[in-house]
Amino acid sequence: MAPNGLIERLSEVSGRDVSRETLARLAAYVSLLNDAAAQQNLVAPSTLETVWERHILDSAQLVRLAPQDGVWADIGSGAGLPGMVLAILSSNPIRLIEPRRLRADFLSETAEALGLTNVSVDCARVERVRGQFDVITARAVAQLDRFLAMADHLSNSGTVWVLPKGKNAQSELAQARLNWHCDVSVEQSRTDPESQILVLTRVGAKKKR
Repeated sequence: MAPNGLIERLSEVSGRDVSRETLARLAAYVSLLNDAAAQQNLVAPSTLETVWERHILDSAQLVRLAPQDGVWADIGSGAGLPGMVLAILSSNPIRLIEPRRLRADFLSETAEALGLTNVSVDCARVERVRGQFDVITARAVAQLDRFLAMADHLSNSGTVWVLPKGKNAQSELAQARLNWHCDVSVEQSRTDPESQILVLTRVGAKKKR
């Protein structure tokens, strides 16, 4: 896809104007991701051929669903998806939480190489992280019910959870509602017709009877 086409597509899915400078930074991230993927299993090799649609645009669409202000946490960041993409598209402070050392090192080195001053990296399991966040994102970390249990301590009553899910989004939500109350908006993915994005607010554990 030509640069102008990518800018238009990124602006469309993210709901924000994307500059040539931002596109250049995303392209630099893609280059670093490709190089590192040859050394460690950051993403499925087959997806590198469609990295812009499969990973960059898929992550970028979360920006339009999150508040423009506040501190973000991306849990299980792995290769930086969606967290690194969100950090490039937004000036919001974002903490990338990744328990595997090699991946956490890649995230730290990438943030430094790209000059991303709004990024911090925690090499830790989410259960050991402390703090309160206005937005929590995660991509393919755990089933919704389990994920809320893992990360609930990082949220408050105003936290917005923006969670991309595959075709099992509705069944995961139904299972989670047995143990959690929340307000939910189900958004159709703009990059995958079989996927949905769960936007949760007012999340809290139900009292056990």
